[in-house]
Amino acid sequence: MAEMRTEEEQVEALKNWWKENGKSLVLGIAAALAIVFGYKGWQGQQQAEAENAAVLYQNLIQAVAIASAPQATDEQRATATHLVGSLKEDYSDSAYARFAAMLGARLAVDKGDYDSAVTELDWVLANSPDAVMKVVASMRKARVVAAQGDTAAALALLNGLSEKSFQVSLEELKGDLHLQAGDRAQAHASYQQAVDLATEGARPVLQMKLDNLAVEEE
Repeated sequence: MAEMRTEEEQVEALKNWWKENGKSLVLGIAAALAIVFGYKGWQGQQQAEAENAAVLYQNLIQAVAIASAPQATDEQRATATHLVGSLKEDYSDSAYARFAAMLGARLAVDKGDYDSAVTELDWVLANSPDAVMKVVASMRKARVVAAQGDTAAALALLNGLSEKSFQVSLEELKGDLHLQAGDRAQAHASYQQAVDLATEGARPVLQMKLDNLAVEEE
């Protein structure tokens, strides 16, 4: 009988506990399940968006290849430009969008539309968290600005860029810009600096630029 009372007491105690805590327990479990399934749903959505962006980017690469051909039509160029805009608008947080903007800048340069090219590169600079991409975009913007005739502004864009893996290319570009501006001494100094930094091996074109300046100065 004592065991029976104990069991009855245990059952009664469980009932009382359930009355007091059952609702909150059920709500807690429901919330936990919602978080788990919600997270899985979010993961699925993210994966689907990444896959869609990848497909769209592959289409863009093909469209740019066609649009860059000498025989390309205005419609083909417009298609490539439209795909650039779609990636930037629909997948702005993805790396694909930033690469798309870089391709958009290239398409604009091909058309001689330097203002649009600068706009695309500024979008990359404003939206990219990646330091390497910022350096690449800045270097391309410097070339575009120089093509517009403002070599001083182009050189200013390169100031402060310190990505180690790009130091040779940066100095070479500075040499190109100084040469375009007619400052042969600074061009020679920048080319020489680039050659000195090129520890990974010879760069024939860079060396040729430096040698040509040396010959002309003799």
